[in-house]
Amino acid sequence: MSSAAERQLNDADLNELAVLIKTWGRELGFQQVGITDTDLETHERYHERWLANGYHGEMHFMAKHGRKRTRPAELVPGTIRVISVRMDYLPPEVETTKVLGQPERAYISRYAVGRDYHKVIRKRLAQLAKLIEDEVGQFGYRAFVDSAPVMERALAQKAGLGWFGKNSMLLNPQAGSLFFLGELYTNLPLPVDQPFEAEHCGSCSSCQTACPTGAIVDDKVVDSRRCISYLTIELPGSIPEQYREAIGNRVYGCDDCQLVCPFTRFTRVSDEGDFAPRHDLDRIDLITLFGWSREEFLAKTEGSPIRRIGYERWLRNLAVGLGNAPWSTEVEAALRARLAYPSDLVREHVRWALARQTEKRQRMIAKG
Repeated sequence: MSSAAERQLNDADLNELAVLIKTWGRELGFQQVGITDTDLETHERYHERWLANGYHGEMHFMAKHGRKRTRPAELVPGTIRVISVRMDYLPPEVETTKVLGQPERAYISRYAVGRDYHKVIRKRLAQLAKLIEDEVGQFGYRAFVDSAPVMERALAQKAGLGWFGKNSMLLNPQAGSLFFLGELYTNLPLPVDQPFEAEHCGSCSSCQTACPTGAIVDDKVVDSRRCISYLTIELPGSIPEQYREAIGNRVYGCDDCQLVCPFTRFTRVSDEGDFAPRHDLDRIDLITLFGWSREEFLAKTEGSPIRRIGYERWLRNLAVGLGNAPWSTEVEAALRARLAYPSDLVREHVRWALARQTEKRQRMIAKG
């Protein structure tokens, strides 16, 4: 078959192809597909101000690639269009706010309780690209799923998939924000969709009020250094003490600003089996997880996004969760069992947690 470039697709061909791409995308399990150009000038200025304020913390990769993040054609030469997709991820019957109210249990961000979304969506994007290739011949493309310097939310907004909420998440009026995004950069001159210009947050500030650490410092501005998702996933070192109590039982990520959003009530549960919780990670208790050996951690997080933080950070986060849990002899014993763990990072957080548990025990004794 000849390449798309050789065929010189006309406007009618491209319009028909865009319709097919959206149909194929839905058949592959994406809830929405949009197409945009590569002009991110407005978002580039916002991103550069965000970096200048240091809001990226130790996520040096956010600045590492310069303007390749905001200029798609510099990342993938020849790119003139981006096909943006979204996929809902909340499994049916998964527990959410209930677990946050049970401090002896571990709260793991609901996107991470199942299989690694990178693998799921990348595979579907590859299938979409193959369908396009079967239709028009070889064409230039590259697939991304939160795996390279890509302004995925900005591109999705321009492709008509949603608007930016006050928590900087992309919101969709029929789906809230509990969905993944993915992109196909391409050299096909496809017709573009209208950007999602309307913003429906109005005077609502639920997300800002609900943030446990006050990380949403302005409209659509998050200071990552205060965000629990950053502190428990991206931060490699010690979690600042001023945020540990506020972290509560959130041991991998945080969904609070999404769960309180009024548009979350429109979230549609996903029938993707890969996103179903594994090993009861949507409701498991802190002590059980803290007792996992390194081998158990590696085995039970195989194919999971959780594995990327490594065993030490996992124990660090769980120690904080146990320090915030109600006092019990079991919690105290679990922490004491890790006092000699061969990691300064883990031992520091275990000592902090034990001090918290000791205070709680002494208060209980004083009350009689």
